[in-house]
Order: sequence, then structure tokens, then C-alpha cells
Amino acid sequence: MSAVIFLRHAKSDWHAGASNDIERPLNQRGRQAAAAVGRFLAESGHVPDLVLCSPATRTRQTLELAMEAGGWTSPTETADELYYGSVNHMIALACQRRAPVTMLVGHEPTTSTAIGRLTGADVRMPTAALARVSLNPDNTGQLDWLIPPRLLTDR
Repeated sequence: MSAVIFLRHAKSDWHAGASNDIERPLNQRGRQAAAAVGRFLAESGHVPDLVLCSPATRTRQTLELAMEAGGWTSPTETADELYYGSVNHMIALACQRRAPVTMLVGHEPTTSTAIGRLTGADVRMPTAALARVSLNPDNTGQLDWLIPPRLLTDR
């Protein structure tokens, strides 16, 4: 069975002077949460085999900080569908089974809605939250866990 780890980008800085939404960077709290996420994935043995990341600055920074803090490397690809696409695009990426465990680094409300459609669970993904979904052959899934960053940042 394959799995998808959904990661919503960490807290962004609305006052950083970005000229548009896609260029908005992380704030200090977001940087700390991204690092905590990366350490958690490494320590818990949940490092993904492949990462697909939105092209937005805040998602790329979240991923880079997580990988650096956790000391892990995974092949990464930019997936424009995670910024410009719909919930259906995100679900299609999740179900392509390109690796045993694929991580999708994206945005709200697309991430919560995609998890809900795959699993039937009503979830809310705060910034820097992680959720792992085990996928069935019929493109449905089971929510294995959902971890908000507040559980990780005080460690």
C-alpha cells in the first residue's frame, strides 16, 4: 500500500513586501515550525521517498528548512498544480503512486479538502501541519495521523 504525506506550508509573512502571493516568504514562527516538522519526519521514520512541492516561495522554504533540520534528502519536484490547480489536481497527484510514500507540500483549503475527499475525514490543516493518508487501490484512503505543529515545536 502506498501513502501520501500532506504538508501545508508553514506560517508566512504577510508584511514581507512580496509583490504577489506566490512570492510571500515564511515568517520566523514558520521557519521554526518547518524545522520541527523535518526533525519529526526523520525521528519517526516517515521521510518521504518523493516530494512534490508547490512553486510558491513559502512552500519551497518550508520544504528546504524541513529537509535541512531533519537531515534527510528526498528527490523533489515542483508541481505547479499544487499552487494553480484544484482539489482534483491534488488528488490526482496523490494517487499517481509514483513512490511508496509521496509528500505533497501545498496550501489551504485545497489540502484539507483533498484529504477529506480521499478519506471521508473532516480535517483542518493549520500552517505546517502534517497528515499521512494510506491509499487503497481504488484511490480512497485512510487517515493515519494528523499532526499540528504545536505538538512539535516545544520538543
